[in-house]
Amino acid sequence: MRVGVIGHQGYDELPEILRILFRVAPGISIEPLLEQGLHEVAGKGARLEDPQHLDALVTLGGDGTLLRGARFLDGRDIPILGVNLGRLGFLTSCQSDDFEPALKSLASGDYVAQPRMALTARAIDAEGVARKQWRALNDFVLHKGGFARVVRLNVFVDGESIGTYACDGVVISTPTGSTGYSLSAGGPVVVPTVESIIITPVSPHTLAVRSLVIPADAEVTVEAIESPTELLVTVDGQVGTSFVKGEKLKVRKADNPVRIVRFPGATFFEKMRVKLGWGGLPGSDRP
Repeated sequence: MRVGVIGHQGYDELPEILRILFRVAPGISIEPLLEQGLHEVAGKGARLEDPQHLDALVTLGGDGTLLRGARFLDGRDIPILGVNLGRLGFLTSCQSDDFEPALKSLASGDYVAQPRMALTARAIDAEGVARKQWRALNDFVLHKGGFARVVRLNVFVDGESIGTYACDGVVISTPTGSTGYSLSAGGPVVVPTVESIIITPVSPHTLAVRSLVIPADAEVTVEAIESPTELLVTVDGQVGTSFVKGEKLKVRKADNPVRIVRFPGATFFEKMRVKLGWGGLPGSDRP
């Protein structure tokens, strides 16, 4: 079983997790392939260069590392085992203490690969040419640069205008991403298996403008019509590009989902209660 390994080098636990990986892997017929940074930390193992021939992917870090791993797979039908070395780890499959049994369950096939809807986006220039294209598991955000000035964005769903937003930006998210930036901007929590696209304005200057949930097969188009400052497109909060007046951002459901490894007992609502303090203060019996 060829398993790619991607990790965040900012965690103190990382060297020990890699030692566990190389100790356990031979006995369960796993061949680890490490990205360059991890290869340097471990000092051994094959290098991860292409996801084409992988059977699974392990991410060592937090939610951001898992999101980076999902983009690395680029739509390939490969399960991701996310190991949380950080604080929140809302998307990850297990904590670092459970890494060894989780790895053995991965090798034996004793897990569920839960499909999560992804999005694809294209930046279309004034001539109608797509100059950039991305995939995202969480969200795309079109937002202003460094100045505290309002931007005006035309937003369309399947070619029909739903209004002009005067705001700091707009978040277009998946159900998985609904607990991320969209939630912070006032958007709803959407159960990951309810496929949909969530459009959430960031700091809108009109009280009537609120988050909107639309069908998963719709296409969202955002066009900047007035911007006193530079606009940016950010993908999963990690990568992106600049965006200029007259360009359009077109977002739709990606052809293939991202498959995240889940084990018995780790439900979405349990994660909401534990990670987000849903329903009251953590450890309190009162709402």
